[in-house]
Amino acid sequence: MQTATVLVEKSDYRPSEDEPFMNERQLEYFKQKLLAWKEEILRESRETVSHLQKETENHADLADRASSETDRALELRTRDRQRKLISKIDQALRRVEDGSYGYCEETGEPIGLARLDARPTATMSVEAQERHERRERVHRDD
Repeated sequence: MQTATVLVEKSDYRPSEDEPFMNERQLEYFKQKLLAWKEEILRESRETVSHLQKETENHADLADRASSETDRALELRTRDRQRKLISKIDQALRRVEDGSYGYCEETGEPIGLARLDARPTATMSVEAQERHERRERVHRDD
């Protein structure tokens, strides 16, 4: 019975600027958010594999076959992007465990809670990310 109360309490919780940054409760919040996101991606991936296995039929019509191949390629590309995202989620979970989660890897300053809530895998503050993107644009134009 007590477990259910804790789960409800956690689901209603939202990190706030009024509390110490990356306290135990915030770390647990982001850890659960990352784990839920990862599980959702893995579930979708299993569904895709199942769908692709069922979709191995040969289409007599060339247009149907081409459409099916295009859909298949798009699904595989999406899964590849999600595989990379799972890697980023795993890295974020490691940062939660080692205590570096929530701090900018470039400046060491706290990453804003709103940014982390919107993008839990963020490794840089908004300002550091903008500087990084400006440098990339400059070097790309060379």
